[in-house]
Amino acid sequence: MVKNIAFVFLLTAATSPAAVLNYYTVSMTGANESPVNGSPGTGTATVTTDDVLHQMSVNVIFSNLVGATSAAHIHSATAVAGTGTAGVATTTPTFSGFPLGVTSGSYAITLDMTLASSYNPSFVTANGGTPTSAEAALFAGIAAGKAYLNIHTSAFAGGEIRGFLVPAPEPATFVLMSGALAGLALLRRKART
Repeated sequence: MVKNIAFVFLLTAATSPAAVLNYYTVSMTGANESPVNGSPGTGTATVTTDDVLHQMSVNVIFSNLVGATSAAHIHSATAVAGTGTAGVATTTPTFSGFPLGVTSGSYAITLDMTLASSYNPSFVTANGGTPTSAEAALFAGIAAGKAYLNIHTSAFAGGEIRGFLVPAPEPATFVLMSGALAGLALLRRKART
């Protein structure tokens, strides 16, 4: 009976509807910029998209920039995943409240993707003319690996550091998978005794 319960648990976990939250990580450096630069600056970010609540959360930490920050935003979509350049998709010239005039810092925001103010107006126009169509285009660009986050500075007006958004495991999925594996190990141990 214990084996049947474990099997049903694993089957249910494997066939549950897809999560509405999608998690991405970003590792930003000057070497990732286009054109490449020698900045010692680095940054990391997590981006979470929610296509049910129509939100996008962005959390950024950066340090050791050569110039003072002048803008930060997400660009989408490049022609090829992980390379190239694209226009600014999110708020221009920068995310609302992003720390400007500094060489290190942190930042967090949750954008309401139903609002036109969450986007570059040019991105909305180029992608169907509505926030709904812009959200679909941005989320598709992110999921396809064709979106990047960069930070512009006084030393590098075109961008000092950047990184493409790459999928990260959903925290709950990792916990669920770990729990299932632990349960299977326990069942295996009991079967041996």
